[in-house]
Amino acid sequence: MTADRPIRVVIADDHARIRSRIREALEVGGCDVVAEAATGPDAVRLAAEHHPDVALLDIHMPGSGIQAAHEISRGLNDVTVVMLTQSAEEDDLFDSLRAGASGYLLKDTDPARLPFALRGVLEGEAAMPRRLVARILGEFRAPATPRFVRTSTAAAKLSAREWEVMELLAEGLSTDEVARRLFLSPTTVRVHVSTVLKKLRVKDRASAFEALRGQ
Repeated sequence: MTADRPIRVVIADDHARIRSRIREALEVGGCDVVAEAATGPDAVRLAAEHHPDVALLDIHMPGSGIQAAHEISRGLNDVTVVMLTQSAEEDDLFDSLRAGASGYLLKDTDPARLPFALRGVLEGEAAMPRRLVARILGEFRAPATPRFVRTSTAAAKLSAREWEVMELLAEGLSTDEVARRLFLSPTTVRVHVSTVLKKLRVKDRASAFEALRGQ
């Protein structure tokens, strides 16, 4: 996009006062706020209606900002997703990036910096606090665990969804984290695990992991 054209933004946050502050900061910085949403589904709907340059989403709002990020990034290729949240938790950071977010900003960011950060994202730059960048680098530098062998006899017994669940659990994610990642309920994840244990005729997850790694 050209440097002189205003960035068109949809803001999504369930707190009206926060939306007002964000709008003011963006408009002072030359952005055009085309719509505001208070829930994830509304953010998706308004993004589809207005096709902004950026959907600026809170994470913890009704309907889930991460789910909204997933739907917008998959269904609207012309809309860039950036999260603006209070959460510096690794789970929220990684879940947001996996859902398609191109930036992850914290609400303690200087409001005057927001327009510059959004323009930077649109120009291919990273928009993320330095302390979170360090966490991402640490994740990639972590020792890799042995991968599952898709051609193993054990793997052939699993459905695609059961395979996804077991891979994520083997990476160290909790049941709740797997549920959020795959947009399932924790109960459904537990049912999948139970089914896998029965299919592989093992008593626990560790034994299932060994079977799927061909060990």
